[in-house]
Amino acid sequence: MGERLADEVLAVVRRRPEVRRISFVAHSLGGLVARYALGRLYGLLPEIESADTTQNCSTEARIAGLEPMNFITFATPHLGSRGHKQLPFLCGVPFLERRAPQTAHWIVGRSGKHLFLTDKDDGRLPLLLRMVNDENELKFMSALRSFKRRVAYANANYDHMVGWRTSSIRRQHELPTPNFLVKDGVYPHIVYVERDNNKNINWKDSSIIRSQTMDLEEEMIRGLAQVNWERVDVSFHKSRQRYIAHSTIQVKSYWLNSDGADVVFHMIDNFLL
Repeated sequence: MGERLADEVLAVVRRRPEVRRISFVAHSLGGLVARYALGRLYGLLPEIESADTTQNCSTEARIAGLEPMNFITFATPHLGSRGHKQLPFLCGVPFLERRAPQTAHWIVGRSGKHLFLTDKDDGRLPLLLRMVNDENELKFMSALRSFKRRVAYANANYDHMVGWRTSSIRRQHELPTPNFLVKDGVYPHIVYVERDNNKNINWKDSSIIRSQTMDLEEEMIRGLAQVNWERVDVSFHKSRQRYIAHSTIQVKSYWLNSDGADVVFHMIDNFLL
């Protein structure tokens, strides 16, 4: 799917040569597809800094030849679905969570193996682990780093498909406690906003990260923390549409998911142009 998305983006860019900037807004699994596509679309464009005969040239990051602006995901399982309560409809039952990696591919095909990190093609690491670093010609993290903003919108509750930790790229103890959740008068379902909390984290080479003993989820968190993220937590706790929060967060259908409109407006109002 990521290869196909990259091809579609390139086709649009060829048809619209006047376009200069690019942003991605993705929901659920689409966020992972977009991250893979970025690795293929990333490139460096020479930037002339001076008009002198002794001009200095630097390079400027580009996605499909365009200036990257916003990378935004809604309820995307960035850390996969392998961890405890990362697939909420299993209710945290240990037996079901142990069985899920063995059967997920029967239901959702190859994507199931990716989400549970059971894909090991040609002896390589699972794809989601590889996507938290640059890999040969696929510059996954360089591509993410090139965007001016990276934002993860996450359902804090009632999302039965994607857990709060995996969609907000956090460890369990980093999730906001209920006393920190507030109600916004303009955006009533936005309950917490955490901006650019990784400014003091230095980039680490993949070989350094992998030399440490850690579980797979921790490795993905550390990899994705190489860049700054804005995290926006959403709650439909008092909404009649809370039980379909996974779709409501992006207003999949206005008639069924209209309560998520304020979340979409929050995204639009903060969008960089």
